[in-house]
Amino acid sequence: MVPRRHLARLLEPVRHAGAPAGIYQHRPLFLVDRGSRAGRGRAVTAFSFSRRRFGQFVLALGGAAALPAELFAQTPADTPVHGLSAFGDLKYAADFKAFAYANPDAPSGGRMAMSAPNWTLNQSTQTFDTFNTFVLQGNAPPRIEMLYDSLMVSSLDEPASFYGALAESVSVSPDRNAFTFRLRREARFSNGAPVTAADVAFSYQSFKDKGHPALAIALADMKEATAEGDGTVRLVFTSGKAFVDVLSVLAFPIVEAAHFASRDFASGGFEPIPGSGRYAVGRFAAGNFIEYEKRADYWAKDMPFARGLDHFQTIRLAFFRDRQVDLENFKRGDSHYREEATSKSWATEYDFPAVREKKVVKRAFEREKSASFQCWALNQRRERFRDARVRRAINLCFDFEWTNAKVFYELYKHSDSCFENSDFKAVGRPGPEELAILEALRGKVPDEVFGDVWTQPVSDGSGNDRRKLREAYELLQAAGWTQRNGRLVNAAGEPFALEYLIDDPGFERVYAKFIENCRRLGIDARIRLVDASQYQNRQNGFDYDMIGSAMSLGSTPTRDTLIGLFGSETRDRPGSYNLVGMGDPAVDNLIDTVVAAKSREAMTLAMRCLDRVLRARLDWIPNIHSDEHRVAYWDRFGFREPKPEYGLGFPVESLWWYDEAKAKSIGRT
Repeated sequence: MVPRRHLARLLEPVRHAGAPAGIYQHRPLFLVDRGSRAGRGRAVTAFSFSRRRFGQFVLALGGAAALPAELFAQTPADTPVHGLSAFGDLKYAADFKAFAYANPDAPSGGRMAMSAPNWTLNQSTQTFDTFNTFVLQGNAPPRIEMLYDSLMVSSLDEPASFYGALAESVSVSPDRNAFTFRLRREARFSNGAPVTAADVAFSYQSFKDKGHPALAIALADMKEATAEGDGTVRLVFTSGKAFVDVLSVLAFPIVEAAHFASRDFASGGFEPIPGSGRYAVGRFAAGNFIEYEKRADYWAKDMPFARGLDHFQTIRLAFFRDRQVDLENFKRGDSHYREEATSKSWATEYDFPAVREKKVVKRAFEREKSASFQCWALNQRRERFRDARVRRAINLCFDFEWTNAKVFYELYKHSDSCFENSDFKAVGRPGPEELAILEALRGKVPDEVFGDVWTQPVSDGSGNDRRKLREAYELLQAAGWTQRNGRLVNAAGEPFALEYLIDDPGFERVYAKFIENCRRLGIDARIRLVDASQYQNRQNGFDYDMIGSAMSLGSTPTRDTLIGLFGSETRDRPGSYNLVGMGDPAVDNLIDTVVAAKSREAMTLAMRCLDRVLRARLDWIPNIHSDEHRVAYWDRFGFREPKPEYGLGFPVESLWWYDEAKAKSIGRT
């Protein structure tokens, strides 16, 4: 997964919280953002890890751009520097005091209670049974990444820049394959032990060998992580590793090696793994709630990368298996902040007394500048979904116009692309520059790639568009399926089954009409609701027909992100985010072209070519998206405006602060 202030920049990823009822989950290297709950891979909205530090990369793991050596002229080889950028100059000089969006003058203290709107890796918002978020097993609580610092963190007001955190400086070898970090002598774990180079080397090697697939895939090209004394660590990558991908892994969390001297790295349980971050685990009840407490002895509270951020003394997360119960908890004031992921609730359920009395603020904030991915995955590891005509037919059964009017209250847009809300979305016919890339793939990609780019069909809005259903049936017939006694069967008489796997009952209401239309064609279609643990296990093992996923891909997707979703390498890797089971050499070729781009302009061009091919193939079926965060909060907080433009998600728990005067005025101290 993606991502919180710094980490969040990545996976979104990460789960999402802003679609109809429950869409975003995916535990990726991506930031999962519940902001759109309509397709939710388990829930993903991407993510980012620490959305702040951790999340930024994990799905995110999509935070920078393919970066050739020419762009690093201002970063002399083997010269210690305070930061690295994928696009040229850094915004902040070596002597910067705080990020511009931080507020060192804000009061510290108070409490924020919330349900996490996004999460990453093995995290869940419905329950938790472990504090180990670094492995595939178990369900960890969101924001557990706040316990950890990383070598570097990204800023939220630049598209791809990273600054030293645990690392005081970094130097890059002439061939851009080796990175040497000088650690800050002040850095301490929560137990008082110093953070050493051995801890950093152990963390990276363990993530590569035993970590969650999102971490392991991102580190597959790491050749070695070596401690050179207590204060210097060296990371070496293969020559094929893109600089942008290297940047993204520099925000991975660092854990204490000594903690695992007598423990297996994959061990679970409720013993926190020591970290050097701002927060520690406070009170908790497994599967019910967890509180994170700000550490008075945090070593970096006056460091520029941390100053003016993370103001709350206590951050409390509650866990609910039912959205409605979660909403009622907010209405009572037991929760202070809520990012609404259900359009019906946003349109009809925010008229309670506290809203009318202006004690609760209902507001929409613009989303970040990052590609929004919200799609359905039909599992091509099952033969019946390998034919693109079948996937197009199933897409035609979804009447967006009817659903948006009757279910979504006109709050969503029909997605054409995996890269909505970004410059990577292709438009019209390919121009000369795009054709220069695509011609080399002629005959290896669908012919439609060279014409007008695929867009979603528009229905008559009746919910019963016979024209679309007729077209869907004709596509199924062409793919070898016919109706027999009202059932769709193949030549061998085997019925066409379609089970849509969900972990949120809200999806049953949202997609009931879609299932009904599938059944009208003779498809044995149904929705299967399972609990969070079963959902994760089935997703990790690719045990489903159809599943939804939503995440934020960052301002510049990395090779790791693209391969994770679309590449042949991850097709058969359990726990990967290649939920559709793609494996196409032409797509792999285009991903390589994106990574090899020598400028952001060339990268954007290659991404548009990739978009054309993905839309013609329709492996991932684009579903819906929104371009805003719909939030409600008790008016007891202060924050700066405008919010940062980059990053994954909206890390209010890091950027906002408790305003005692406001709280007293509404009687909610």
